[in-house]
Amino acid sequence: EKVMLKFMHHEADILVSTTIIENGLDIPLCNTILINRADRLGLSELYQLRGRVGRSNRRAYAYLLLPSEIELTPIARRRLAALKEFSDLGAGFKIAALDLELRGAGNLLGGEQSGHIEAVGFELYTQMLERAVREMKGEAGVEVTEIQLNLGLNIRIPSDYIKEENQRLRMYKRVAGVETESQLKDVRSELTDRYGEPPSAVRNLLEYASLKLQAMRVGATAIERKREFVNIKFSPTATIDPGKLARFVASQRGTQFTPDGTLKFSIKIDSAGGILQTLHDLLEELEAREEAARQV
Repeated sequence: EKVMLKFMHHEADILVSTTIIENGLDIPLCNTILINRADRLGLSELYQLRGRVGRSNRRAYAYLLLPSEIELTPIARRRLAALKEFSDLGAGFKIAALDLELRGAGNLLGGEQSGHIEAVGFELYTQMLERAVREMKGEAGVEVTEIQLNLGLNIRIPSDYIKEENQRLRMYKRVAGVETESQLKDVRSELTDRYGEPPSAVRNLLEYASLKLQAMRVGATAIERKREFVNIKFSPTATIDPGKLARFVASQRGTQFTPDGTLKFSIKIDSAGGILQTLHDLLEELEAREEAARQV
């Protein structure tokens, strides 16, 4: 307390502290903060620390310090880029939404407070929220089997393609809400008409949505990729051709089809477009046709 009083009364011009100052500290005349090893801090923590300065009409500065010899992870780069992008008043919600996407929403029914996006993703969270809103309004909703896709690919709408944050969020919602290939085609046309030819990350996002629709058609409940290994989990009522499945398993070394309905195989392709196309082609090949359709 004595140290803080000295700092507030200008008896000391520099305060050296841990991250304990991220909450509850309000010194309007303090206008500069230096955050050492910013790569080790979370997005919400960095946002709170940055908020300790600039609490008056004085121009404020926040310097994020990193050792020159270290290489940032992709997640750390996204955190730091988000702080640079979301600097306007009221950006807290945008930061929180991105933090939720990066860290995951945790286990809603258990003790895990923050988890990985593999466990509970942003899309599932918004679907649960919409379902709760419909129930409160007394609206009947049709339950759709949820498809879990975790491919570890660059699927996003860059800020240099759609600059307005609210428009990016709207397009994310449009893509996540498509139920047919026709609706997805309309979204693709709207993007091209309004913002020009989509970059590769946006094309991947659209192909990702198309793959999800295809997975729903054949009865796949989950597709997960870790490095070059892919697992596709099929429901008991999946409409895939057993003969085609057996031929695929026999033709690919190391491929397995487990008793619980999971197809395990490898894809030795690095590009996001190539991975999505390979999965598209595989589901198209395995899908049973008309009278040949049988349950797995």
